[in-house]
Amino acid sequence: MENCLFCKIVAGEIPSKIVYQDDHVVAFEDIHPQAPVHLLVIPTRHIASMSDIQPDDGPVLAQIFTVAKQIAHERKLEDGYRFVTNVGPHAGQSVLHLHFHLLGGKPMGWPPFPPR
Repeated sequence: MENCLFCKIVAGEIPSKIVYQDDHVVAFEDIHPQAPVHLLVIPTRHIASMSDIQPDDGPVLAQIFTVAKQIAHERKLEDGYRFVTNVGPHAGQSVLHLHFHLLGGKPMGWPPFPPR
């Protein structure tokens, strides 16, 4: 996708602090971290959101989760971490490229947002 921010990061057109990259997955530091560790883990192929996942995307999704687990271990997040994706504007998805937030390094409560 020519105007996709994350596709441009994958292509190297926009600088980012990449912590992992292979043919199918890229992980990089979030520019507005919400926790001491806040990384984004994305597929290299453009998938707009979880709503657009197809059955044949299974292997790349497995790789995304494997990479997240590896990074969490490297960042010493054994006490716990959160791995989430937002789907659509009402959930807070601001970039239309499937991405998962890996958050950790501090205690996190539930629910994640205060009740209204």
